[in-house]
Amino acid sequence: RKSVKEKARLRLREFDVGDKFSRLPLRKASVLLPLMVRRGKLHLLLTVRSMQLRRSPGEVCFPGGKSEAIDKDEIDTALREAKEEVGLQPEKVEVICRLVPGIDKMNYLVTPVVGFIEDTFQAIPNPAEVSNVFVVPLEYFVKPLNYKTLPYKTSSGYLDWMHCFTYDDQEHKMSFKIWGLTAHFAVLLALVILGERPTFEIDYDLDNLISSSKNKFMNLYASLYERKKSNL
Repeated sequence: RKSVKEKARLRLREFDVGDKFSRLPLRKASVLLPLMVRRGKLHLLLTVRSMQLRRSPGEVCFPGGKSEAIDKDEIDTALREAKEEVGLQPEKVEVICRLVPGIDKMNYLVTPVVGFIEDTFQAIPNPAEVSNVFVVPLEYFVKPLNYKTLPYKTSSGYLDWMHCFTYDDQEHKMSFKIWGLTAHFAVLLALVILGERPTFEIDYDLDNLISSSKNKFMNLYASLYERKKSNL
């Protein structure tokens, strides 16, 4: 019987995009999707952005940020940022893959880097960047107790919708709202690893998840590119 971790590793490696999207002419950012096993189940570590930050204060996100000149690639960026934000040492992360990227509201190409960390990891939040750190069962992103969709306008002007989860964390006795690109990545990760049909609508073809996640991204990129051309 393969361990939970081993099964997840095998599934994730099938979805590894490597540097396939790295050459797109967009500014780069990366996030780390830190997975851990607790009580035999996979969990995801998330952070809450400090209220002192200019951009998206108080919002839930993964450790991450903009690429810097010192970073070799997207993996380097994600690991460096996780160390700066929550004190996670790069050598304590078993990096598995890069998933299909997203494009944030500032039109950065954001690459999700997936890695395993020990369940004993004690976060040391950098108060200038992170106000809280919490853990959610991965399964919550296919079988949520509290879920809705929020409408939003894409950067190319289309009306679309995004996932919005509310997670009641027993450990902190707090509720956390997880939405936008963070929720998008969490859902993709859960679909990849768990292979279950979610209890809510998604715009992926679950029988062809690899190609449909790439196509969805390329359509988003193409619509952004068209808008850039029309603005010239």
